[in-house]
Amino acid sequence: MSAPLPTPEAVVEALRPVMDPELNLSIVDLGLLRGVQVEDETGDVTVELTLTSPMCPLGPQIVAATRDAGLSVPGVRNCQVDLVWSPPWDPRADATEDVKAELGIWD
Repeated sequence: MSAPLPTPEAVVEALRPVMDPELNLSIVDLGLLRGVQVEDETGDVTVELTLTSPMCPLGPQIVAATRDAGLSVPGVRNCQVDLVWSPPWDPRADATEDVKAELGIWD
């Protein structure tokens, strides 16, 4: 019997431990995750991700860790990570309140 198809929510939870190595904060809590799609029939996952900067030197490491975390979800057959740049990352709009406090951003 095959594993049940993953849900977008399960993929997001699997991505929560993935850290931005420069900030040592979760990519989910930073608001870098733009979307998760699960192909209904195959369990293939596409993750849309942005980075804190288009020139982020650790981008390849973050993308690889994101892909590995997505593949760890039962039922995921493939995990493609697409980098998106629009809209650009804005910590005031995208990050959780805890991350904003950690970064010293006060609204």
